[in-house]
Amino acid sequence: MKNAEKIKEYAKSLKWPEFKIIDRYIIKKFLGTFFFSIVLIIVIAVVFDFTEKLDDFIEKNAPARAIIFNYYLNFVPYFAILYSHLFTFIAVVFFTSKMAYRTEIVAILSSGISYRRMLWPYFISAAIIAIFAYLFTNFLVPNATRVRLEFEETYLHNGPVNFNFRNIHKQIQPGVIIFMESYSNLSNTGFKFSIEKYIDNKLVSKLMGEYVIWDSIKNKWIVRDYYIRTIDSMKEQITKGTSIDTSLNIYPADFRRRTNVVESMDSFELNKFIKEQKMQGAEDLNTYLIEKYKRVSVPFSTFILTLIAVCISSRKMRGGTGIHIGIGLGFCFSYIVFMQFSSQFAISGSLSPLLAVWIPNLVYGIIAVYLYRLAPK
Repeated sequence: MKNAEKIKEYAKSLKWPEFKIIDRYIIKKFLGTFFFSIVLIIVIAVVFDFTEKLDDFIEKNAPARAIIFNYYLNFVPYFAILYSHLFTFIAVVFFTSKMAYRTEIVAILSSGISYRRMLWPYFISAAIIAIFAYLFTNFLVPNATRVRLEFEETYLHNGPVNFNFRNIHKQIQPGVIIFMESYSNLSNTGFKFSIEKYIDNKLVSKLMGEYVIWDSIKNKWIVRDYYIRTIDSMKEQITKGTSIDTSLNIYPADFRRRTNVVESMDSFELNKFIKEQKMQGAEDLNTYLIEKYKRVSVPFSTFILTLIAVCISSRKMRGGTGIHIGIGLGFCFSYIVFMQFSSQFAISGSLSPLLAVWIPNLVYGIIAVYLYRLAPK
């Protein structure tokens, strides 16, 4: 009977806590401060960005309508979601510190509410922000980013750059590998070109040409001064010619694609793109994987940073709210540096992209638990 009663008591403790006035108060303070801080920082960011790019806008004769609706209207959600977890941290530190100095935290704990119970409205608010951040990052912001990047290509960047790629190896489809000794994206021409086709890991044909060029009218690649070597068991046949059309699962735009183009892809497009790049053996695959994993790890970090913020700002300290905000900013900047540092290791191939993206959350999760144990209860 005693065991049954203990089980019932434990089951009751697992129930969702009853919603109280203090919960509404904290949620209102949390979300209100969050949106106020994010609007304030965005206004400052837009002013600085506009000042920096004003000369480019004037030089390229960018229309005011395009600047407002194509660039800044799509810049704002991108910037807001990119740093939403850090804005959350600053917001929690700010309003919780003020509650602590007005002894509101002491009053809450003295009324019989446990410290763990007091954290519920914080995590409810963090969950709302994290869910919105996840949905916006994976499905809504990419569309806005696509419009913004098109504006940047038209009015901010200096047109096409003559990138000369060397020693290009790509698997354009299973068992089909292309090679170019060099490629120029100004003339859309690859030199010392070859296509190798394998069946059951055995070479069955190889096409080689002096160069391959993109025909924009036919939307096909044309190989010049070619010969084809066909292998059938012990037999070998060679065919020569001056020009031949070929359809390849690769386009000139693939050589001009900027790394940040993945920011304009929603979750489904990004997964498909990564699958194609993995098949082609892309060198910068880790960069794309980092972008994919960040879209989950960054919204999740909202919970960790919220717990850290509550723990460091719910205790009175000499120096007032400024000390709390200073410590909070220190945590924010250290988190960003840690994320960038681990990402660079993943890009260089020294660390798994998945591990690199989640290491900051693991480290700061341990810090959060430690601070929670030290928090005044």
